[in-house]
Amino acid sequence: MAMSKATTGLFSLIRHSAPPPRPYVRSHLISFRSKGTNTSSSSVAASVATAAAAAASVSARSGFVSWYLGMIEARPILTKSITAGVIFTAADFSSQMITLGPDMPYDPMRTLRMATYGVLLSGPSLHLWFNFLSRVLPKRDLITTFKKMILGQTLYGPIINSVFFSFNAALQGESVPEIIARLKRDLIPTFKNGLIYWPLCDFITFKFVPVRLQPLVSNSFAFLWTIYITYMAGLKKPCLENVKEEASAQLH
Repeated sequence: MAMSKATTGLFSLIRHSAPPPRPYVRSHLISFRSKGTNTSSSSVAASVATAAAAAASVSARSGFVSWYLGMIEARPILTKSITAGVIFTAADFSSQMITLGPDMPYDPMRTLRMATYGVLLSGPSLHLWFNFLSRVLPKRDLITTFKKMILGQTLYGPIINSVFFSFNAALQGESVPEIIARLKRDLIPTFKNGLIYWPLCDFITFKFVPVRLQPLVSNSFAFLWTIYITYMAGLKKPCLENVKEEASAQLH
């Protein structure tokens, strides 16, 4: 009993001798922690929002690519034709913005002619050409790639450029002699410039790109080229007398 009373007295002494608690210290710490928590929560929320936006953007891009690849598989000619039409439209608009003078108006009919050519001729012909090459020359080694490049420059290029100039000239109402005169004037310079521009583009396309995507890649490379050829196709029709004089001068 004496021991119990002594122990009780000792605890009582310790309790009364301890300094009173200071609540303001605790409230300060709580306030500080709360502020830090709010800042941290804001940072986390901003990070989550940024990540969500990036994920949505990537998902949208991947969704479009998946849709486009699916359309190439389901309707290859239609998809490639529309793609070519869009590229020819953008290229001709860019060509006019670059080459037209400040007093010369934009010609929407010229852009419509180029878009029509892209949809009706360029897209389908590229689809058939690349599929033909993949059947005749199925390998993708270096030698086969160079063979495809040579065929493109010596066979497909001259034919499709002749069709391009003739098609656009006919839509402008030019006669057969005027179309022939245009070909004599514009085809050789276009062919020479094509030998400078296309070999590297063809090498990348044939060597590294799957057959189903080759028309898309070729049309993408063709954007700058189309700016040039739409400019050439938009030149005034040649004077027949001048063309005859130039032809006779070349013969002599």
